[in-house]
Amino acid sequence: MEKTEKTRYSDSELQEFKELIQGKLKSSREEFLSLTSSLSNPNSHGTEDTSGAYKTLEDGSATLEKEQINQLAARQKKFIDNLEAALVRIENKTYGICRETGKLIQKERLRAVPHATLSMEAKLKQG
Repeated sequence: MEKTEKTRYSDSELQEFKELIQGKLKSSREEFLSLTSSLSNPNSHGTEDTSGAYKTLEDGSATLEKEQINQLAARQKKFIDNLEAALVRIENKTYGICRETGKLIQKERLRAVPHATLSMEAKLKQG
């Protein structure tokens, strides 16, 4: 009997990935909320009473920290969007199919990067 190559993951496999993604989404959303709340409460360190000489240094440091938090929040938001898109692909039963080659993306890769849309083969071709 000839073994045919699978063209999509089974419903039970998709369910397994769905649970994995939902877990990652939950922790990612919590992280995002934590980042955005630290941006809206910048004076939680209580530096209002330090002398003026240090104020300028702290302002610069606070600005840099705010930019870094903004970047982290933006990255987290993008990750959340990618995970949500992966859930849509699970519903459509197109999850885990490489958008370049049309082959199944390896389970190991999907477990590590659950929102992946490219197989390693296609990703390596991109350079």
